[in-house]
Amino acid sequence: MKMTVRMKIFAMGLLLLIVGNTISLTTQVYTGGLFDQFQREQIDDTYLSASPKEQIEILKSYFLEKMELNVIIRASIFVMIGLSFSFWISGVLTLPLKKLITAIERVSQGDLNVKVPVDTKDEYGKVAQTFNDMTFRLLEAEEARRRLVADVAHELRTPLSIMQLKLENYQQDSNYIAPERLLRIHDEVIRMSMLVDDLHVLSLAEAGRLSLDRKPLDLTVHLERIVEDLKYEAEENGLDIRLYTISRPLSVMADARRITQVFFNLLTNAIRYTPRGGKITVEIEDRVVDRNAFYARVSVIDTGIGIPREHLLHLFDRFYRVDEARSRHTGGSGLGLSISHHFVRAHGGFIRVASQPEKGTIFTVYLPIGNDN
Repeated sequence: MKMTVRMKIFAMGLLLLIVGNTISLTTQVYTGGLFDQFQREQIDDTYLSASPKEQIEILKSYFLEKMELNVIIRASIFVMIGLSFSFWISGVLTLPLKKLITAIERVSQGDLNVKVPVDTKDEYGKVAQTFNDMTFRLLEAEEARRRLVADVAHELRTPLSIMQLKLENYQQDSNYIAPERLLRIHDEVIRMSMLVDDLHVLSLAEAGRLSLDRKPLDLTVHLERIVEDLKYEAEENGLDIRLYTISRPLSVMADARRITQVFFNLLTNAIRYTPRGGKITVEIEDRVVDRNAFYARVSVIDTGIGIPREHLLHLFDRFYRVDEARSRHTGGSGLGLSISHHFVRAHGGFIRVASQPEKGTIFTVYLPIGNDN
């Protein structure tokens, strides 16, 4: 059983009480012994013939002489125990705080790698562990901020360079500029606008500040519409896309717009990276038990080029691309999977992925459902 700070102080106070009572009892025993010794040594004819006042003075002198050393020894013992208790209490109360204050000062100076040793399992140990968790999250946030700045600079550099080059050429060309020649610049502006919007939404989701308009949503009907909307694009790419669903409605509390974006991202990725003649399947399962909760499980299965195992852990990182086949020239901004991951997390669910190169990929989305479904 681990002792809290309060329990330690209580135990030390109890120890002091026991020591004090022990000293009191031994003093009583010693005093009784002195009376017996006084009776043997001092009560004689001279003592008995003295007046009562003289007898009292003889008794007083005897006891003061005998008790002086005893009192000094016992008082010294009690003072030593009290000082030891004070020193121990000061250590319990101040030493962990000194370590924490030192760490806080280092954090205030910008050192987020500082760690406070967790030496105990009491309240101070919990405070130290909480502080370490806080600095770890701050470090993660700072690294995410740096990555975001670097990613934005990298992603915006290309369209900005194209726009700058085109505009410089148009300025040097004194001839009339046909509207269609401006389409390339317009396309880059749209691309940057979409990138900024995606980054804004992703930042809100990562910070847990994404607002969701949750309402009862029939997931079966909703996925039927999404698959129907993407069917023409899939057929143009020579792909067979199908939905296998349960017959009865499957209701979840969800933001329809955000969930639509999740499955559009997954399905457009499947269409983009599945060769002609391939197959894309969407499967819905009801009341799947995972992590002691009920979920609706939606699997997006393709027979595409697949993803190597070493890339799966980073697949939901922003701007992460697996290889040349998934470059910005043939794919999107590199934010789709990261956005989908955070949107599903905001709904209380999660995404799993399994893949084999040249055989295909399975993205599985788990969305929580109530026990009454």
